[in-house]
Amino acid sequence: MLPFTALAAFFLPPLASAVNPLVVSSQNFADSLTHDRFVIIGVDYQPGGQGAFNPTNTVDPLSNGTLCLRDAALMQKLGINTIRWYNVDPALNHDECASIFNEIGIYMIVDVNSPLAGQSIDRGKPSSSYTLSYLEHIFSVVESLRSYPNTLGFFAGNEIINDIATAQDNPPYIRAVQKDIKEYIANHAGRTIPVGYSAADVREVLQDTWAYLQCSTSGSAGNDTSRSDFFGLNSYSWCGSSATFESSRYSDLVSTFSNTTIPVFFSEYGCNNPAPRVFDEVQALYGPQMTIMSGGLVYEFSQEVNNFGLVSLYGNGTAQLLGDYDNLQRQYNQLNLSSLKSTNRTATSLVPPTCNSSLITNKGFSTDFKIPRAPSGAAAVIANGISKAPTGSIVSIPETSVPLAVYASNGGLINGLGIKPVQGANSPSGQDMGAIASASSSSSASPTTGGSASGTGGESVTSVGAGAVSTEGVTLAMAVFLGAAAWII
Repeated sequence: MLPFTALAAFFLPPLASAVNPLVVSSQNFADSLTHDRFVIIGVDYQPGGQGAFNPTNTVDPLSNGTLCLRDAALMQKLGINTIRWYNVDPALNHDECASIFNEIGIYMIVDVNSPLAGQSIDRGKPSSSYTLSYLEHIFSVVESLRSYPNTLGFFAGNEIINDIATAQDNPPYIRAVQKDIKEYIANHAGRTIPVGYSAADVREVLQDTWAYLQCSTSGSAGNDTSRSDFFGLNSYSWCGSSATFESSRYSDLVSTFSNTTIPVFFSEYGCNNPAPRVFDEVQALYGPQMTIMSGGLVYEFSQEVNNFGLVSLYGNGTAQLLGDYDNLQRQYNQLNLSSLKSTNRTATSLVPPTCNSSLITNKGFSTDFKIPRAPSGAAAVIANGISKAPTGSIVSIPETSVPLAVYASNGGLINGLGIKPVQGANSPSGQDMGAIASASSSSSASPTTGGSASGTGGESVTSVGAGAVSTEGVTLAMAVFLGAAAWII
């Protein structure tokens, strides 16, 4: 008899593109076909943290289809439409994971740099780190992901400017890298893929960083390839339920970006002091006071040593939701999705300012808009492409049911977890995994009897007590999964 994965692949229909590529329309992201405004409802995704990507282990989070399926199912229930993916090994195959996220309407914004030596611009010595081998690495990342329709964009840099000292030499190199990536995409991708920057929320340099990167050296948006297509901000200024629009200085951000000509969004947000997080800032970010913003990505999906996680992931493949997951989902469920899609036409035909020193307010910030010369050999690679370039493509998904045990925040086993294909971007569905957990907690079943309580959307929770990561839980989940397989057969 064929193994289930082969049978599943036989019975499942060929995979179609679930999402349309996105484009930049002045202040907004927009669906390239429907032209609806797209607002990021997202989460940062780097299981294991930055330290998990090292010279002896470059496994990135989108190289294991089984784990991607587990996490994607939880993200779909959460209601997100975008992930930020920090560390990419372009030599690995990402087809299955990218296809899973595509199938459920989740886009990917990808950092082209990595923490490995020679794979990022060194803020302390940008000129010496801007090398041909560095460009070949980031072009390989682009090559490995350019074919996926749900690749939303690429971050050319992250927090390279974080004070006045780093604001003098680094800005021209950020624009140089953006130019190189966009020219490579134009020659090899077959479509436009936005390229931008992720900034630290350091107020003494924030406005100048945005002004420097969004202006045009040619006087128009389309002719300047060094210009940022979007601007991400890593901001943790809203802390706890006592914070307000004013006390968090969100009001200042609205004022700073009020005349932006590119999309601005939080590339990281979610202060964790005090804990647990209640995520009241979600209503502000997606509400009428902050329509200038294009959403944001909560930091972060997996629980790491810095304690920002929504989900605990374990070495045996099991996972458990945390209270932050439940709280965030409840905030997302309150969003007015129809208003988020509406487009302000005056915000889609804006002309960027021409780059000049008058845009810069701090005397220590660079006013040099001359782009550094690319390293020797770069022009040939941009024109001809990477040798033996990695390629990616959307593939059929062999499984839609999660074969690993996943537990609710109260420790109950979530039954029937899987992904559900959608057309277009994913969105909050009104499901409440925390309510499922509460129902399980109030169930008369004891941890030893294995009683269950029904949830929404086909999921249910079985009370299994404190053994949330036991191998017995994995066995039970596999039994559920194989039972579904027998039904299909």
